Amino acid sequence: MQIQEAIKHLRENSKKRGFPQTVDLIINLKNINLKDPSNKINKEFVLPHGRGKDVSVCVIGEKEEINKDMLGELAKDKKRAKKIIDSYDFFLCEAPLMPIVGKTIGRFLGPRGKMPKPIPPNADKTKFVELAKKSVRIRVKDSPVIHTVVGTENMKDDELKDNIEFLVRKIQETLPKGRAQIKDILLKLTMSKPVKIEVK
Repeated sequence: MQIQEAIKHLRENSKKRGFPQTVDLIINLKNINLKDPSNKINKEFVLPHGRGKDVSVCVIGEKEEINKDMLGELAKDKKRAKKIIDSYDFFLCEAPLMPIVGKTIGRFLGPRGKMPKPIPPNADKTKFVELAKKSVRIRVKDSPVIHTVVGTENMKDDELKDNIEFLVRKIQETLPKGRAQIKDILLKLTMSKPVKIEVK
């Protein structure tokens, strides 16, 4: 099924819910040895048309909610640290504080794939936050499956198509053997059954 045909099918054959459902992309991989650390993937990509919904971004910095002092406090309070980390989708950090983040809460951020992106000195934080809000994180750790959001059903078909094609292309470029390691590609809404799609 072509991408736009699949989007139309999902819209027409899914029950209306009391919330805007996300559009999820599932990519099943093949011939990839995940015991080899070099084959594991943990990357962020900025979608051309964003995710279609709000994404929570936390900035760690000297004058931010999470500052140097709070990092020290969180290092001693595992439960509080995990609660805060789980409440955000992405983390950004002023570059000078990155080593402190690593020493204090890095052990909580790392396993969740949420290590912050550094913000260079004197850079416009707003731009970094806006890019993070349009980003998705792709992780391949123990299972040869990529499952990520590409938008919501409130978005236009063309926007969803662009996001899907962009992400599949980026994933192909990331895989050691490219397209040869993609078994199949599926598309679904939050509460729908998946449909197989063809992406050129």
